Amino acid sequence: MTRSAETLPRPPGRVAPGEVLGRRALNRALLERQLLVRRQQRSATETIEHLVGMQAQEPGNPYIALWSRLEGFGPEDLSQLIADRHAVRTSLMRATIHLVTARDCLALRPVMQSVLERTFGSSAFARNLAGVDLGELLATGRKMLEERPRTRAELKPLLAERWPGYDADSLAAAIGFLLPVVQVTPRGLWGKSGQATLTTVESWLRRPLDPDPTPDETVRRYLAAFGPATVGDIRTWSRLSGLRGVVERLRPDLVTFRDERGRELFDLPDAPRPDPETPAPPRFLPTYDNILLSHDDRGRIVGEQRDLPLPVGRGGEVGSVLVDGFVGGMWRITRERGKAILMIEAGSSWTKADLAAVVDEGGRLLAFVAGDKRDRDIQVTVNQ
Repeated sequence: MTRSAETLPRPPGRVAPGEVLGRRALNRALLERQLLVRRQQRSATETIEHLVGMQAQEPGNPYIALWSRLEGFGPEDLSQLIADRHAVRTSLMRATIHLVTARDCLALRPVMQSVLERTFGSSAFARNLAGVDLGELLATGRKMLEERPRTRAELKPLLAERWPGYDADSLAAAIGFLLPVVQVTPRGLWGKSGQATLTTVESWLRRPLDPDPTPDETVRRYLAAFGPATVGDIRTWSRLSGLRGVVERLRPDLVTFRDERGRELFDLPDAPRPDPETPAPPRFLPTYDNILLSHDDRGRIVGEQRDLPLPVGRGGEVGSVLVDGFVGGMWRITRERGKAILMIEAGSSWTKADLAAVVDEGGRLLAFVAGDKRDRDIQVTVNQ
């Protein structure tokens, strides 16, 4: 049964340290911290920082993610931040593209440098560049990108001329992985399109990167947005190494619990841990929402209907539907002859009340994405 939680704010629960937190308890803690129990009256800037960035491999994903979390959010709220360089798209956690505020870009990019270096070092790109002086390559790439923003396609012939005989794709990939770069506008702006065009972080933001990065504050912020969590969960989210030592250093300031498998969970003392039966309304999430990608065990967010695949990797306007707090269906928006169609693949366990609530929320999503177009439709199929 679906129960609306839009107007039912509930105070955080209090769970004694050391207790076992079941699947629903972890789910409700995650939803509360991810601002998915009730839409919040927050700014886009505050929300992006609270979530420690947002997955942005698909440029439109952060817009839908913010719409699902914020009261009265409009696409111009984020688009203007990006246009004004107060928010940027850059490679961070897991060496994937994230949308972060300018302030967080300067703080997080140095922390994640080792992740990008390790990802590049284990790739075929690195093997193709054996014998290349990477320091010289990066200095050359920096000069080229600070002359003017360039795409990788524009970089490749310039780099190949300087390093003949080496794979041009690998030369350009080294710049993208190892040099702190951002994707410049118009890419990422609502209703606009553009190739991934790069320049350096320092050139775009006109400020230096944090000269003294430490993962400690990053781990604390992860727990605030995704906890309670195991060390493995933090590693899955970030791909950072050496996290056991970081967590042990922070242990005096943390509280601990156990999950149903006996694994130790770490958390901030005052972080919300709601009642497991806290109502959770339907929510539409974009393809790469970090709520799906930031735990070693995704059981706290993936529903019982595990044969329903996650939409990760499908791209475009497609994503997951949360029902009673768990992934229970998928959605996709298609356009046919000017009509915007929201297609919902429903879980077989959905009740009539679930379906009605999802369709109602889906109508709001369709209006957000399609704008003023009146020719809209919602189609539902049930996954048997």
